[in-house]
Amino acid sequence: MAAAAAPQPEETRSPKSIERGVSDQEVDAIFDYSKRAQWLRAAVLGANDGLLSTASLMMGVGAVRKDVYTMLLTGLAGLVAGACSMAIGEFVSVYSQYDIEMAQIKRDIMSGNCDDRDLEEREKSLPSPLKAAGASALAFAVGAVLPLLGAAFIKDYVVRLGVVTAVVSLALLGFGGLGAVLGGAPVVKSSFRVLVGGWLAMGITFGLIRAIGASGL
Repeated sequence: MAAAAAPQPEETRSPKSIERGVSDQEVDAIFDYSKRAQWLRAAVLGANDGLLSTASLMMGVGAVRKDVYTMLLTGLAGLVAGACSMAIGEFVSVYSQYDIEMAQIKRDIMSGNCDDRDLEEREKSLPSPLKAAGASALAFAVGAVLPLLGAAFIKDYVVRLGVVTAVVSLALLGFGGLGAVLGGAPVVKSSFRVLVGGWLAMGITFGLIRAIGASGL
């Protein structure tokens, strides 16, 4: 008589996943996608900050100094200073979060509410301050380098300002649209809002510095 076939193991499913009709693997995939989307959105926002702050600095200095060297040097200084600032700020912020989560893990261990498997999973999910700092600095630098490239090879003052404005405008539309997609917001409205905000930042900086320079202060 043939031996009865061994029952096939059912896919491991938690009560919540059973209620929703999805497996734990699908839940994990959704969670991983959500985490990746958050990181991507943060990177887009960092790049947008680098783009706009560096472009505004270059436009402000360009309002009173017409030579390309001064404009590029100002933009480069903005890139370095902004990337360092973003990295340090992100490092401090994420390290604070890391300390809080580690303190909670230690409390759970002392109270017996954390077994070895749970401890290992929680330690793996802890944020990395160094990775966060590096990602923030890199994202800022990527955005900041765009207006620098737009101005680098153009000697004519008026044309240079126009090219920088055009390059920054296209990048703002791209970053705004990508951020909207990752955040689930309307693409056209979000892109237009980012573009107008960027124009205002550059316009105000250019006009204010030009007025201060003209006044002789």
